[in-house]
Amino acid sequence: MEKIRTSLARQGLVRSTDRAIIAGVCAGVGRRIGLTPWITRLLFIVSMIALPGSQILIYPLLWFLMPSEDSIEAAAARGEFPTR
Repeated sequence: MEKIRTSLARQGLVRSTDRAIIAGVCAGVGRRIGLTPWITRLLFIVSMIALPGSQILIYPLLWFLMPSEDSIEAAAARGEFPTR
């Protein structure tokens, strides 16, 4: 599990703690692809309306797999996660 979280963190996919509404997933994904959190949330909702189904499973999965910014910063401070 830690390998997955570390891999996602290295790719820049981390849950936002300062811009989170529910879990910070949309804010983290938006930051990674260069969109504002609100645009990402709107796209998520539109995709749920247009193509309902898998988004209900994807969000909790990303919530579980994506590390939070706080955990990455704490791991970097302890020297467990190499910073760039």
